[in-house]
Amino acid sequence: MGKAAAVVWDESFLGYDLGGDHPLNPVRLDLTIRLATGLGVLDGVDLIRPTPATETEIERVHEPSYLNAVQAAPMAGWDVGHGLGTPDNPVFTRMHEASALVVGGSLAAARRIAEGTADRAVNIAGGLHHAMPDRAAGFCVYNDCAVAISWLLDHGFDRIAYVDTDVHHGDGVQVAFYDDPRVLTVSLHQNPLTLWPGTGRPAELGGPGAEGTSVNLALPAGSNDRAWLRAFDATVPALLRAFRPQLLVTQCGVDTHREDPLADLALTVDGHRAIYHRLRELAGEVAGGKWLALGGGGYELLRVVPRSWTHLLAAVLDHDLDPDTPLPADWVAHASALAPHRPLPISLTDGADTGFRPWGGELDTPVDLAIRDTRRALFPLHGLDPDDPRD
Repeated sequence: MGKAAAVVWDESFLGYDLGGDHPLNPVRLDLTIRLATGLGVLDGVDLIRPTPATETEIERVHEPSYLNAVQAAPMAGWDVGHGLGTPDNPVFTRMHEASALVVGGSLAAARRIAEGTADRAVNIAGGLHHAMPDRAAGFCVYNDCAVAISWLLDHGFDRIAYVDTDVHHGDGVQVAFYDDPRVLTVSLHQNPLTLWPGTGRPAELGGPGAEGTSVNLALPAGSNDRAWLRAFDATVPALLRAFRPQLLVTQCGVDTHREDPLADLALTVDGHRAIYHRLRELAGEVAGGKWLALGGGGYELLRVVPRSWTHLLAAVLDHDLDPDTPLPADWVAHASALAPHRPLPISLTDGADTGFRPWGGELDTPVDLAIRDTRRALFPLHGLDPDDPRD
């Protein structure tokens, strides 16, 4: 790594709290930072404190009428619409302020890269990829990913690749840039026939003038580390090389894990670590080392998210951790107090083998069919041969 990586964090991020027993509990962020700190990942790192994004910044991708609704919702005694006040997106106190802070965190990370003070930056509180221009969706009020990309397009970048590894389709970011040929949006997610939001098919290619800049790989339910990595390897590197981005933005949701309660893929913490290392490698190869990493989904709050995102922070900072590293006793004690009857892992690994056989054109498994469908839909639009595994 060249310039020092930037990490955006402040406890005020914990104010994005949808309340009660909502799956998106901010404890997952607190436990991640506690674990990364306990393992020395953040030693010597000056954490960047976020400031809330302005209304003008948020309106890069959101309608002013929607911002008004978000701001009014906590005081309103009626149905404000815009997807607010639903079980997925309940209204909460200071909702606009907390959501604007998440956007501000991702903008702070983006600024460090644009200013040239960092080649890599990370905001684990970000990655709220489902928010639409005029409505909340999928636990996401404002779309920090899209706002950051929009800002970067006005500050020195005209070719940006966005890679979304969340189990759910990165629909909000795809919508934001569907007609913009400057942004390649890539989403690997559970097949939309079996998981919300029901979008993200290979045939969603991009709008007129931007055909081929929307990439979707729909993975069969049950896909494990090896299947996921095989599919990624067979599609994403070739498309990134053909697109030649100046910057890689990644949404690193960890709800692909086999223990996640909201979805049906079967990855492990070891698979997540392998994904981050591959993203880092590709940023170095195709984007001049420039990498903006954001958080995302992940609802196994104690056993999965803290370990996976500690590996993410470590990857961004070039402070890779041995998977067999034991979890610190004080972290385990703290986490155990939060959920006394929940067994905790003892180390940073699930003991999985993430080795995979690269795709060679065969159609032997369900994931091979997904690879074929995405390659045939997208590769010709980039001058690549979908049936030649060398491409």
